[in-house]
Order: sequence, then C-alpha cells, then structure tokens
Amino acid sequence: MKRLLDCTASDFAEMNGMQLRQAIEASEGRVMLSEVVCASTPLYPGLTNAEYAAAFGADMILLNAFNVDQPNIQGLSADNPKHVITELKTLIGRPVGINLEPVDADADRTETLDTLPKGRTAIRESLEKAKELSVDFVCFTGNPKTGVTNTAILKSIREAKDIFRDDILIFAGKMHGAGVKNKSGDGIVSENVVAEFAQAGADIILLPGVGSVPGTTLAKTETLVQTVHERGALALTAIGTSQEGAARETIQQIALENKMAGADVHHIGDAGEHGIAVPENIMDYSTAIRGKRHTYVRMAASINR
Repeated sequence: MKRLLDCTASDFAEMNGMQLRQAIEASEGRVMLSEVVCASTPLYPGLTNAEYAAAFGADMILLNAFNVDQPNIQGLSADNPKHVITELKTLIGRPVGINLEPVDADADRTETLDTLPKGRTAIRESLEKAKELSVDFVCFTGNPKTGVTNTAILKSIREAKDIFRDDILIFAGKMHGAGVKNKSGDGIVSENVVAEFAQAGADIILLPGVGSVPGTTLAKTETLVQTVHERGALALTAIGTSQEGAARETIQQIALENKMAGADVHHIGDAGEHGIAVPENIMDYSTAIRGKRHTYVRMAASINR
C-alpha cells in the first residue's frame, strides 16, 4: 500500500475505503482535502469547482450541497446523472466524497433553520444512494442553519457502517454550531463525543481547526486529536468559518497549528470565493504542511498516470 502522497489517479481508482484510510494514515499529517459547493456556479465557466481545487493541490474533494436524489455538479454534463460522481473522479483523478447532514428535528435552535431536501440528509435511503453513486467517502456534518447535532451524527454513523462496511470511508463531526443552541465554540465537540463517534465506526473524526471557532486552541485540539487516535480513528481539522478567504499568513498559521495538533487530514472550506476556497489558499495551506515538493507533484501529476 502506498502513502497517499505517492498515489496517482490509477492508484485511487483501485482503492476501497479501508485502503484509502491506510494511505491517509501513512502520509503522516500531509493530506489536503478541499470542500466545494457543487450546486454553485463555478469560479470560472467551463470547469467544475472540484477541478480548480484539484489543480491547486487538493488530494481529496468533498462536495457540499450534493443531492443524491438529483445528482448534479455545476460545470459537468453527464449523460446519466447516476454517473456524475464517477465522471468527476475520471476528470480529476482524486477521491471524491459528499456531505450528508444528520438533521435533528428536536434540536434546540438558536436561529431559524433551513429546510433541506431529503437527498441532502443522512437518512438511510440517502446513504444507500450514496453507495450506488460510487462515492469514496461520506461526511456527516452540518452546514449553517441546519440543526445538525452530535446525537444525530452518532446515529448516522451507526447506520452508515451497516451499509458501507469497508467500501466507503465515514467522516463525522461538526465544524461550527449549525444553528444549535449551546453547541458552538467550546460546546461543539468533547472528548466523550469523539470517543463515541470512533466507537460507532467513524473512520475519520472531523474537528474544528485551531482558531476557526472560539475556544479552539492548539492545546484543546491536540487533546481531542489524541483521544481520536487512542480510539483507533483518524482526525480531520476543518476550516468551516469562511477563513478559507483569509490572508495567506492566517492560512499558514492555521495549517501549522493543525499539524502540530496531530491532524491526519487538513480540510479547507468552500466560502473563500463562490463555492470554493481562495485557490491560492489551498496551495498555501498545502505548502505549509508538506512543502513545495508534494504540493507541486499533486498539482502537476497527470490523471493518466
């Protein structure tokens, strides 16, 4: 098994979920994941936001606002909507995942919440359709104003593990409050929560990146990452608070502190530009955690390799 740093498109095409997880773990905190809004008009016409993110150094692509009932990626025409994920993977040569949101109808709200179509929620029917669409991973998290809770995420992990087995990686966690009372800042996550997620079968636990929400200090994040690792899972630190549009120096600081905390995967969000991080920030984050060598190789490698 290769470390993900050395994998090319042909390697990714042959991996199942567990093999992808092994490749991530072997990369020692040098995996870059970029989230893009696939329902938004791309940064520039003619391509998808996923292609721009991949071109600037992302190893993995997470599609936000993807509806499994109406599969569509702006900038990509597919003869059969059911093949849209596989066609995107062919175009970019990287693993592709989707967000599904575990909405909690009983959530104590801090604001008026959005109503999501069921194809974006983490119900069993959506999980089964995600598998049929050949995604490489599914992320259980919440967008702003969705009412996603840790309780609902835990339930979704257990159901997904029953459906996915070892074929699809499970990411789980909150990167901000998602409109839920007392679940922002320090209340987003705890050692008990991450331990429960890992025990339920989550492969990669999502944590707010250092400095991304109030109270996410290096020391606290390091403790959470250690708990994740002790429970046998991997850790992802996320920028989900529009700081993906911050200055280069801010991105570099966040990147290094997340690496110091022990992150296995580094996530950069989708709200720097319209539906994508500022592309240069993807590259700058990547360079901060693994240097120009691995960043440029990822940017330059042909999808025919």
